[in-house]
Amino acid sequence: MTKIVIIGGVAGGASAAARARRLSEDAEIIMLERGNFVSFANCGLPYHIGGDIKERGKLLLQTPESFLARFNVDVRVMNEVISIDRPNKTVTIKNLLDGSEYIETYDFLLLSPGAGPIVPAIPGIDNPLTHSLRNIPDMDKILATLTGNKPQHATVVGGGFIGLEMMEAFHQLGIKTTLIEMADQVMTPVDREMAGFVHAEIKEKGIDLKLKVALESVEYKKENQSLLLSLDSGEQIETGILIMAIGVRPETILASQTGLKIGELGGIWTTPTLQTSDPYIYAVGDAIEEQDFVTGAQTMVPLAGPANRQGRMAADNMLGRQESYQGTQGTAICKIFDLAIASTGKNEKQLKRDGIDYEKVFVHTASHASYYPGAEIVSFKMLFDPKNGKILGAQAAGKDGVDKRIDIMAVAQRAGMTVEQLQHLELTYAPPYGSAKDVINQAAFVATNIINGDATPIHFDEIDNLGDDQLLLDVRNPDEMKTVGYIEGAVNIPVDQLRERMNELPKNKEIIIYCQVGLRGNVAYHQLVHNGFKARNLIGGYRTYITAQH
Repeated sequence: MTKIVIIGGVAGGASAAARARRLSEDAEIIMLERGNFVSFANCGLPYHIGGDIKERGKLLLQTPESFLARFNVDVRVMNEVISIDRPNKTVTIKNLLDGSEYIETYDFLLLSPGAGPIVPAIPGIDNPLTHSLRNIPDMDKILATLTGNKPQHATVVGGGFIGLEMMEAFHQLGIKTTLIEMADQVMTPVDREMAGFVHAEIKEKGIDLKLKVALESVEYKKENQSLLLSLDSGEQIETGILIMAIGVRPETILASQTGLKIGELGGIWTTPTLQTSDPYIYAVGDAIEEQDFVTGAQTMVPLAGPANRQGRMAADNMLGRQESYQGTQGTAICKIFDLAIASTGKNEKQLKRDGIDYEKVFVHTASHASYYPGAEIVSFKMLFDPKNGKILGAQAAGKDGVDKRIDIMAVAQRAGMTVEQLQHLELTYAPPYGSAKDVINQAAFVATNIINGDATPIHFDEIDNLGDDQLLLDVRNPDEMKTVGYIEGAVNIPVDQLRERMNELPKNKEIIIYCQVGLRGNVAYHQLVHNGFKARNLIGGYRTYITAQH
């Protein structure tokens, strides 16, 4: 009989326990959790605070009693593993309710400790009005502060998933909110110009967004239950509740003390079979380093999907199967008010950092047939290898159909498809649901044109540095320029007049063409090139250029 001891519940541990029982009715399975809750929806916590999820109980997926009844798993909450004796294959456990200690043996041990919030050593940060959000007790403390103090103003530090969701929760509760982010953008999985859509949405909702600003110190004012925040910009903010959401750090203390190998990024080192440096100890979830699907390098991606799949695979391997984890793409999505932003694979920042050659395309097109009511623009960015067309990453922003496009790209990337093959994807189409040429097909057409030399691109970040031997040509209609805006110094010839007015353009200069989203610019590009002009088209058009400024 195999005895499996699991340290930590939630996504990885609970998935492993359930899978192990499905594979073996004989295995002895013990799950140890130092907190009060063994399986809860931590991704749903901000939505309960904001009122979208009304019942707190909906967040509790399994209890010790339900786990025992359904899976015959011995779940012990408030039980913390304080040491591991690897040679003897035992763990020492402290019962946090009565302080007693006891020992359990194991055949296989699974570490699923997760990651804890990073709280920097900022003067005054340790006070009753400052919170982080990682679990149910954290959520309860935030709700207690909201109920007890009824703050008029909230401040969130950090523009990642939790920070953005908490910002929206406060706004939904009618609390004036400031969001502080040290980087020049929120939502770092996407690139700066795609984050511009999020910045615009945040500002439009009246949130006080402060980018490239850091929190320096906090002063707790007990008499009126408020905090005075000092920023490195010299500004001060008075606020009633402070949420620190600057990221998470893998829980590796137990693994380190046990002598297990820690990776270069600071997570628990694992093999593709999810074994640690001790073959009898497996590790899954936010605490581990795994392989990046695109580059093959080590990475750390604290997401629920990978943790769940890893837990299942670890259980398979502990019970004699041979499953290998196939790498993490980092596919993720976030709701920001009416907007969705999502990504998969690598972003441009990461590709530059790793020295990987890439090209990019932007497409802005309707989520479904534009003549059918309710169509919204999907702004889509695709990164690919300019030589072989390998998909390196994709990002999308919009109010409808964003998840669908990024999910398709995640599947295509995992299947090893090229951008040339994306042209041939046959996706559902009816006017309420899609377009005859989907966003993804269109992006693939543009990318394949670039690879084949049928289009010569220029990108938004090159436009402000044009030389004397280049001329900027706006091929939109004059009233569009008045209503939407334009790039300074551009000559305007609408695309439908270009054949007749081509002689107005100099042949000794490179013509840099732009329109609203790149489509008319492509038409103009071909007209000019076929008539002996040297030209390039702004990929993604004015919409990409202007969004990058937000």
